[in-house]
Amino acid sequence: MGKRTEFLYLSESDTIEAGVLDADRCVRNAEEVFTLLSKGDYLMGGSNHNSHGLGLVFPKDSPFPNMPLAGPDRRFVAMPAYLGGRFDVCGNKWYGSNAANPSNGLPRSVLTVTLNDKDTGEPLAFMSANLLSAARTGAVPGAAAKHLARKDSKVCAVVGCGPINQSCYRSIVSQLPDIREVICYDLFEEKAGSFLNWSKVELGISGKISSDLEEVLRNADVVTIAASRLKPLYFKDEWIKKGATVLVTGPVHTDESFWLCSKIVYDNTKLHEAYMQEAAESGNKKNYYAGVIGGPLYTLMDDHLLPPLCESVSLGDVILRKKPGRTRDDDRITFIACGMATFDVGLGYDLYVTAKENGIGQRLVLWDDPYQS
Repeated sequence: MGKRTEFLYLSESDTIEAGVLDADRCVRNAEEVFTLLSKGDYLMGGSNHNSHGLGLVFPKDSPFPNMPLAGPDRRFVAMPAYLGGRFDVCGNKWYGSNAANPSNGLPRSVLTVTLNDKDTGEPLAFMSANLLSAARTGAVPGAAAKHLARKDSKVCAVVGCGPINQSCYRSIVSQLPDIREVICYDLFEEKAGSFLNWSKVELGISGKISSDLEEVLRNADVVTIAASRLKPLYFKDEWIKKGATVLVTGPVHTDESFWLCSKIVYDNTKLHEAYMQEAAESGNKKNYYAGVIGGPLYTLMDDHLLPPLCESVSLGDVILRKKPGRTRDDDRITFIACGMATFDVGLGYDLYVTAKENGIGQRLVLWDDPYQS
């Protein structure tokens, strides 16, 4: 007689009930994951164990009538990871994206996460992951704000007012209780206005919107950047004041002097080493660098203007006090986050445990007795 295998299915509403919108909890989960990254107790894909994922990119033309063709933001990505510590679990985020989705009433990206037993490979859970992914994306700069920003920070600039930055901002203010004002900037003014209204109603923080990026940035103690890729975002070094913390979750361009005069902390230097390795293997570093958030920094490293990643600081090192983060009030700190499936697995695991303990979700049967046992 073989072993019956069941797994837990969690819909989006199930993940909400299990706590995916609890920003402080998500930040604490991210902090724990950061410490495991610093210790090396994790694996991701690729020969370097740090690959962001494997993407399926469609061709511009095809002789096959049913094959999908390339379009704006149209792709599939598999993002597998093992996370150690108390999690001790394998998982995968499956990511499908198409810029045409909103016209069909769908989010631009449709995401799911699967968790698996590390030894047997049996599925433990399959869950809706749009909110999970947004929550863990926001929790990353939230953890960075907790450990890098000045504790007396009062003004937060939000550059890019979409759902990802909404999650980032929610997590940031959960860790910085003195934030009293938000300044919102977006290519589309109505989005900035909607964001400000949401901040007032949901978080009790008022502020203003502005179409002048310099005005948005000059007085900000904390800046969260998760802007659209539709138009390259550029700001000047002089617009960022001393003591500010800049949390970069989306592509940005600035003066070379900004990078050289900031203390830079990475989500995980090993991930960025993998990006640089993949860029070298691509045969066209310039094009590769242009498509990733850390690209401007990698160029400066190649030119020996910034220290190599092996001499740089990961946030997990700061949390574990292996390396210093902010040491002075006037330190200008920039945090670079590129996203790792380890965070999806870590938060997904905690949602799974909560759901299992509280009878949330549906138990589904893979088999009662495996046919091939």
